[in-house]
Amino acid sequence: MKHFALRYTTPLAFMLAASGANAFDVEQPFGPNPTLPEPQRGLLPDMTVPEPAEWGDRLPTVPEGYTITRIASDLKVPRQTIMLPNGDILVAEGSGGNAPALKPKDVIAGYIKDQGNTAVEGGDRLTLLRDDNGDGNYEQMIFAQDLNAPYGLALVDNNLYVANQDALVRFDYEEGQTEASGPPEVIAQLPSAINHHWTKAMTASADGQFVYVGIGSNSNITERGMEAEVNRAEVWEINVDTGAHRPYATGLRNPTALAIHPETNQLWAVVNERDELGPDLVPDYLTSVQEGSFYGWPYSYWGQHVDPRVRPEDPEKVASAIAPDYSLGSHVAPLGLAFSTPAMGEEYAEGVFVGEHGSWNRADPVGYKVSFIPFSNGQLADSDPIDFASGFLTDDGRALGRPVGVTIDPDGALIIADDLTNAIWRVTPDNPPAPPVQEPEANASESEEPEPTSTEPPEQPSTSQEAD
Repeated sequence: MKHFALRYTTPLAFMLAASGANAFDVEQPFGPNPTLPEPQRGLLPDMTVPEPAEWGDRLPTVPEGYTITRIASDLKVPRQTIMLPNGDILVAEGSGGNAPALKPKDVIAGYIKDQGNTAVEGGDRLTLLRDDNGDGNYEQMIFAQDLNAPYGLALVDNNLYVANQDALVRFDYEEGQTEASGPPEVIAQLPSAINHHWTKAMTASADGQFVYVGIGSNSNITERGMEAEVNRAEVWEINVDTGAHRPYATGLRNPTALAIHPETNQLWAVVNERDELGPDLVPDYLTSVQEGSFYGWPYSYWGQHVDPRVRPEDPEKVASAIAPDYSLGSHVAPLGLAFSTPAMGEEYAEGVFVGEHGSWNRADPVGYKVSFIPFSNGQLADSDPIDFASGFLTDDGRALGRPVGVTIDPDGALIIADDLTNAIWRVTPDNPPAPPVQEPEANASESEEPEPTSTEPPEQPSTSQEAD
């Protein structure tokens, strides 16, 4: 198995505390009550990033009864996508961050991670994909450019919101347009100093009054000091009319994708947790985001498990920390989140799709796929994740692609952004379910009883001011 792994080629390797564990070598890596092993610490963590490879004639693996096609290529680091009302797909392309290395391990880790990423420079733009005649061939058009590492996207009425790495901006949007009519308006500045975690995930509230923006920490575990973490590791609620913001929830190390449940209107997130505690700590997770809640970072993980590296400790904060809803497994790096619809087929009608970008902080790679986590009646079901789109890793351990954002087409398709291949994939059911039949409205003259005729004299209007 060929990997880029400096731990095998440098003298520093002899000082590593490598665990050699297999992928998810724990009793229960998934679900609401994952197995949490003892922390493992060494001078450097296990670091393995699969070598990139070409797809050739291969395709990702999807369930029987589904077909996957590549609908866009030659993009410039596609991250997140949204569906527009007319069926167009908007893609945010970019790559941000400017955090300097603190220690030699940061230089080594940065080099290894770079080997598994695309060599293409981020586009700092939005690209629109359009299938004019429904034949599956999408035209690519530049909708807007000269942005600053755009990531999160949301459309509310005629307002298109884009979360750049440094600011929330807004474009005017009319259905069907293929190019922005002008430069965007800045709604609110976002924390961007250092930007160790630069991605700004976003979704809009059900009523469109607010957008929620995920703001990652500026370190793995406060190595730059707590002053660098002010307004970080939070989900912000931003009023789109005024730009005013408040922390909606805190202690989420790196919330990389947000979505609103279509029935309950509850905010959900996927979060990338901390590194360097071993191959099976700490679980990345899917969780409902409870207003005013604290999720532990940096003082604790998975609720109230104290991180021994953080000084000074804060027992009061630890006591207030709540556990996430669902473990996705450690180091899978979830970057995409989308709630399904019945149009995706019976087995995948209710639940969430999660794009897993893939690990670097373990010897055996994990992630590199799109998982489906079932729901039932608006709540998480008691079930392990289901591999929905896999095959992004070859049998000999090379990476063909790395999933990022996922989006549901209401007509029944899963859209997957792949920032290693610089492509967009579309997964469709071969036999989509028939849309629900709309019952015709009853004719009012046939269904309503006639009002009785009154023999009383009409009521005289009141002259009181209370009647106004």
